[in-house]
Amino acid sequence: MRTSIERLLRASGYATVAFGSAEDFLASAAVDNTLAIVLDIHLGGMSGIGLRRHLSAAGSPIPVVFITAFDDDATRAEAIATGCVDYLQKPFDARRLTQALERANKQRDE
Repeated sequence: MRTSIERLLRASGYATVAFGSAEDFLASAAVDNTLAIVLDIHLGGMSGIGLRRHLSAAGSPIPVVFITAFDDDATRAEAIATGCVDYLQKPFDARRLTQALERANKQRDE
């Protein structure tokens, strides 16, 4: 899924870097110059929601689009409460993802 999303976003004109875990992202230099994150909720190690909370606590304004294959009311509510731009259930339409990133760019620029 990560590779497919990366290809889709590159084909849509986005510069992308993919990470295997939240911890890999946090250990990278990308944290300081990321414009938006497409973030799976269920990751090995730190969850996507945990990463979003970590970034928010650190004062990071990076907009997040959550994706998940395991949707339930509690997870959706928790993700939305973090202030995400969108919450997409897998499988999702490619256009819906690019529209969410367009909103993320607008949110970031405000």
